[in-house]
Amino acid sequence: MILTMRNSMFLFLGLLLSFIGVAQQKPNDITGRFYLPELAKPGEAGLLKAELIYPLDKRPTPEVHASSLIETPEGIVAAFFAGTHENNPDVGIRVTRLVDGKWTWPEEIVNGIQNDTLRYPCWNPVLFQPLGKPLMLYYKVGPSPTTWWGMLTVSEDNGKTWSEPKKLGEVPTIGHVIGPVKNKPVQLASGKIINPSSLEYIVNGDQQNWKVYFELSDDGGETWRMIGPVNDGVNFDAIQPSILTYSDGRIQAISRTKQDVLSQVWSDDEGETWGEMTALDLPNPNSGTDAVSLADGRQLLIYNHSTKSGVEPKGRNILNLALSNDGIKWKPVMTLENVPIEDGYAYPAIIQGSDGLVHITYTYNRRSVKYAIVDPAKL
Repeated sequence: MILTMRNSMFLFLGLLLSFIGVAQQKPNDITGRFYLPELAKPGEAGLLKAELIYPLDKRPTPEVHASSLIETPEGIVAAFFAGTHENNPDVGIRVTRLVDGKWTWPEEIVNGIQNDTLRYPCWNPVLFQPLGKPLMLYYKVGPSPTTWWGMLTVSEDNGKTWSEPKKLGEVPTIGHVIGPVKNKPVQLASGKIINPSSLEYIVNGDQQNWKVYFELSDDGGETWRMIGPVNDGVNFDAIQPSILTYSDGRIQAISRTKQDVLSQVWSDDEGETWGEMTALDLPNPNSGTDAVSLADGRQLLIYNHSTKSGVEPKGRNILNLALSNDGIKWKPVMTLENVPIEDGYAYPAIIQGSDGLVHITYTYNRRSVKYAIVDPAKL
């Protein structure tokens, strides 16, 4: 009788543990398909550090947005646009460097001054360094994303000083060359550089039409060829692609859309031609993302796992990391932010450093930029 009761107790405990395990794996996101990890804390689950680049009570401008970062031989460099508010004429591009574990004061290195009486806002800086070339900073200048143009300034000393900026030029098919619109270019083993770009058009008076393009260079960024658009702007209104590479030579570009999902498009010939744009099985609240191909062959995406409607955290009030081995099946592996605030967490940038660690920046409530370090081996 005692043996029977003991067996019954073990059976009950086993069933209870099984139920708890199933409950913990129950989808908890808005789509009902994904389990989102709890909010990560520095020192736990692979999140090594999370800090503001500058404090909220000592910021250089009222607002800041759209950061980019890169590793140079002298350390990490970050850039972002900053001013009174997005699209205000006083918005310029500021740069800060991580020196001895601390960020330097963000200095404005370029602005949109055209003459004594005309100044336009700056937008979306992107840092990039091709093989054998100086550090490059691409950015946009103009009244709005439908009318802006691409600019470039370079640094020969890893971000300390910068050259006189120059306009990227024009091509007959689309007009202004924009450069990488938000996310970093990729230089392939062949030496070819691919700028992930996009254009926003005005159609039917005030409706915007979004299309993804790619700018290709075979001479280290001296000249560019325009490929695209790769979407029709109807089934998918997509912009701001990021590029992932695979060991078999394929390239995947993931974009934000107005359709509540991320989109993907693939190339088998180093970006010369692209397939059909389709939905990725991840939500998107029409907010920028970024991604990086890790040295171990996995793909890491940073994005807002939400849509614009629904319960909180929704829109840009949640920020996540997801991993994939093949670019098709993705698994959320970290929640960086999920506490609703006024202007959310947005426009992330992500790279893998020479130390193997992943470095991240993103807009924090449009008041500062947050910097995080993640150990991908622990994801």
